[in-house]
Amino acid sequence: MRTPVLVFWPVLPELILASFGIVGMLYEAFARRSSRIVHLAIATVGLVAAGVAAWWLWDWTGASTVLAGSVAADRFSVVARIVLVAAALVGCVFATDEARRDPAAYRGELYPLVLFATAGMTLITAANDLIVVFLALEILSLSLYVLTGVTGRRRATEAAMKYFLLGAFSSAFFLYGVAMAYGATASTKIPAIANALAGQTGDQAIALLAMAFLLIGFGFKISAAPFHMWTPDVYQGAPTPVTAYMSAATKVAAFFALIRVLDVAFQPLTWDWTPIVYALAVVSIVVGSVVAIAQTDVKRMLAYSSVAHAGFLLTGLTSANSTGIRAAMFYLVAYAIMTLGSFGVVMLVAARDEERTSLGDFAGLGTRSPVLAGLMTVFLLSLAGIPPTAGFIAKVGVFSAAIDAGNWPLAIVAVVASVAAAFFYLRVIVYMYMVAPEREQDAEPAPLPRAVAVVLAVGTLALGVFPGLLSGVLERASVLRW
Repeated sequence: MRTPVLVFWPVLPELILASFGIVGMLYEAFARRSSRIVHLAIATVGLVAAGVAAWWLWDWTGASTVLAGSVAADRFSVVARIVLVAAALVGCVFATDEARRDPAAYRGELYPLVLFATAGMTLITAANDLIVVFLALEILSLSLYVLTGVTGRRRATEAAMKYFLLGAFSSAFFLYGVAMAYGATASTKIPAIANALAGQTGDQAIALLAMAFLLIGFGFKISAAPFHMWTPDVYQGAPTPVTAYMSAATKVAAFFALIRVLDVAFQPLTWDWTPIVYALAVVSIVVGSVVAIAQTDVKRMLAYSSVAHAGFLLTGLTSANSTGIRAAMFYLVAYAIMTLGSFGVVMLVAARDEERTSLGDFAGLGTRSPVLAGLMTVFLLSLAGIPPTAGFIAKVGVFSAAIDAGNWPLAIVAVVASVAAAFFYLRVIVYMYMVAPEREQDAEPAPLPRAVAVVLAVGTLALGVFPGLLSGVLERASVLRW
């Protein structure tokens, strides 16, 4: 048997993240009293090193796949990795500030778990084999289950249990889809599946079943309706820094993996899976936009907002070409920035009480903390898709991709839903500036998390005014190598 050549450079970011995660766990185990600053330093060095390693892979000239074809080495995964490590770094900064303000919420295990989860997320975006996709999915999922309930508080523990139980079902569907794909094409490698289906050597009926089960598994991770039932409870129950990280990074990782599976493995069946994605997009947009209107808790409102945004992203993917891929990639970057920022402001507003996230807690924020109110306004306007923010450009991109593919009715539904969704975003702004405060003015937040939120707000506006800063990079990264 021929021994495969093992090239580990394209998985260097994952190796770095796992290594620093182990260092963090050892420090937590052996330190007499662990320090959140030391944990943050370890995580920061690991994440920055992983980001540098990912950027170095941008000019990779070696084989397009490594490790016996199980991992792809392309610019598509480089963009995803950089976004994911940046989201993880922001989450760690927010968690450190949360621990400073509420020492009872501090858990040293949080930082290594974030590194392990990020390693799974970065791996799933580069996975070129459905088995590797599943393994990466389990790595990130198990870490997120623990992160959700890491504080041990009742609401967090309840959310973690719900997430774990529903996640187990979705993993079972995904694994069954992998088995069906192997039965249809005699391979789990993504390029081999595409070649078998294109060459008419695979069983297309079984392949369609495989695609359906895989979409169910992905639908859970991207919070697409009707597989979104875990989202509001988990977003509300988890610590806010974890929610910020999870909401942004999980959607980025899952959508990048979904793009590779749909637009490569099942590309020959485009005419078959496009109507399914079309239907999921419509249901997600309508359910997320309508149910969010009834929410009085800002974290639950943002959770249902994420369901609607999953629908907008799926709208772009109905265009099964590089245009749709670029539009979805831009949307994911913009979504990660504005979601991290909005949850960061929610954390700072809640101060020492994780449950102070109702609309009433934002009343009079413009008077109590004008900086936080201004930042939240930018993020909410971007989530609503109002110019000149990144959210507006992102929505224009996915709507244009859908129209170019002939799916103009879907674009109309998305536009109408966007107008309806603007209500619950603007309602928070009204509370911040036009409703009398219900509590006294809070102390000013720490400089570091506030500076991070300012950077995110600037990024939101910069991508809205100068989208070309990112579009050129995404154009080169939207070509999948296989």
